[in-house]
Amino acid sequence: GKNGVPVAENFRLEQSTIADTIQVGQVRVRTLYLSVDPYMRCRMNEDTGSDYLLPWQLSEVADGGGIGVVEESKHDNLAKGDFVTSFNWPWQTVAILDGSLLQKLVPQLVNGRLSYFLGAAGITGLTALLGIKEKGHVAAEKGWGGAPAGACGSLAGQIGRLEGCSRVVGIAGTDEKCSILVQEMGFDAAINYKKEDVAEQLRELCPDGVDVYFDNVGGDISDTVISQMNQNSHIILCGQISQYNKDVPYPPPLPPDIEKIQKERNITRERFLVLNYMDKQEASILQLCQWIQEGKLKVRETVVEGLANIGAAFQSMMSGGNIGKQIVSVSK
Repeated sequence: GKNGVPVAENFRLEQSTIADTIQVGQVRVRTLYLSVDPYMRCRMNEDTGSDYLLPWQLSEVADGGGIGVVEESKHDNLAKGDFVTSFNWPWQTVAILDGSLLQKLVPQLVNGRLSYFLGAAGITGLTALLGIKEKGHVAAEKGWGGAPAGACGSLAGQIGRLEGCSRVVGIAGTDEKCSILVQEMGFDAAINYKKEDVAEQLRELCPDGVDVYFDNVGGDISDTVISQMNQNSHIILCGQISQYNKDVPYPPPLPPDIEKIQKERNITRERFLVLNYMDKQEASILQLCQWIQEGKLKVRETVVEGLANIGAAFQSMMSGGNIGKQIVSVSK
């Protein structure tokens, strides 16, 4: 159904067998890491709301971002021992995949932390970096607001600072997350929206208003931030996590009073899709890896052990219980 919060019981673990032999062009891989992401909630609906996302099918294997090691190859460009990744990796311990759909990974680029290729050095980091570059117009701006403590937002705030934002303020749901944003990731300040008055705190922390808002939350928080945005400012519309469990269109329409503010102040609010900028993927990944190696980009992961626990990991991620990227470690 379209309404409702996902729980671990929405998933089940099955044992099965795969073919003994692989065909030309295929590889047999052992899964190492799987990514659990908010967008996957949309794949639990018959209508995902996006033409590029296919719904998961009942009783079929789920899939998403994954990393594994090649155990057998009949593909010219892949050999046994190569580390590979795909955005459509099946939630299996072992799989036979089309080698042409896999990307080879270089572990040295992330100091051996392969799971980073699913987060800060993968599609999550690309979304943050390219979102800021393509939609944020950061170089000419003064202030930044609204980077939550999730996987993408925690990177976006740091990248905003690296790209020229003079002040970076985050919004999170616990004191621990707020502390991490400030003490570890270099944010100027962070607002605990469950304890503090967001509007009041924003006025105090951004007295000159907000120029750039990286929005992957939506709902009341976004409405509050937008109400304090400046003339000709920019919303990077990355996601609307607070709305994913509701039957609403994407992107959900703004309330009439907030929409009026957006139009009167000429605030840009266009849907951002990282897949439209894949021609810049290689250079952007290298930039992200360089920042990681230099210690300029701090990375947080929540790692859950075992494929059997991926349903619980999904439930935790959608309830906002984790810090940073949610990863399931499938095999050592």
